[in-house]
Amino acid sequence: MNTEQVLDEFREAGALREGHFVLSSGLHSPVFLQKNLVFQHPARAERLCKALANRLREVEPEIDIVVSPAVGAIIPGYETARWLSVPAVYVERQDGAFKLRRGFSIPEGAKVAMVEDIVTTGLSSRECIEAIRAAGGDVVAAGCIVDRSGGRADVGAPLVALATLDVPAYPADALPPELAAIPIEDPGSRRLSA
Repeated sequence: MNTEQVLDEFREAGALREGHFVLSSGLHSPVFLQKNLVFQHPARAERLCKALANRLREVEPEIDIVVSPAVGAIIPGYETARWLSVPAVYVERQDGAFKLRRGFSIPEGAKVAMVEDIVTTGLSSRECIEAIRAAGGDVVAAGCIVDRSGGRADVGAPLVALATLDVPAYPADALPPELAAIPIEDPGSRRLSA
C-alpha cells in the first residue's frame, strides 16, 4: 500500500479535512486527518494495519508484542498486532506520564513494535517508547499509519510509516496570514481533560 492508497482510505471515509486545525501537539495546520472516521470501519482498519504489519515485518521479522499509546492508537495497535500474530497492549496517562495499567506487562527483553496512528512531532511516540523501555521492552520499530512530518519526526526508534506526508504545522505565534484568517477547529484529544 502506497501513500496515495492510504490517503484514498482517508478521503473515502471523509477523514481528510482542510481548514485551520489545532493538532494534539498544539501546533496549527491547514490539514487534519480524522483517523477515527477511518478506524470506525473494520475493513479499512484491516487493510491499513495489515499493510503496516507487513512493513514492520520487513524491518524486524521477530516482534513479540505491540504497544500503543491510548486512546487514539489502540485500534491500529490491536489490528496491527492481529496481523503480526502477537499480543497488543497499550499505555495510558497516569499523573501525566504513560504507564502500563490494567494488568498489562511486557516480558523483560521482549521485542516491541510501538504502533501509533498519526505522527506529527513524535512526542506521543517518544513518551510511549520511554514507558516501554522502563517496563523492560526492547523497542525494535515504531510503526504509524501516517507520518505527517515528512520523515523528520524523531520518535526514538526506527520509524516505519505506511504513508509519509509533508504537512505544514505552525506554532500559534507563527501562523501564515492565510491560515490565521480561518476560524480554528480543535478536534484533537490531548486537551480534552483541560
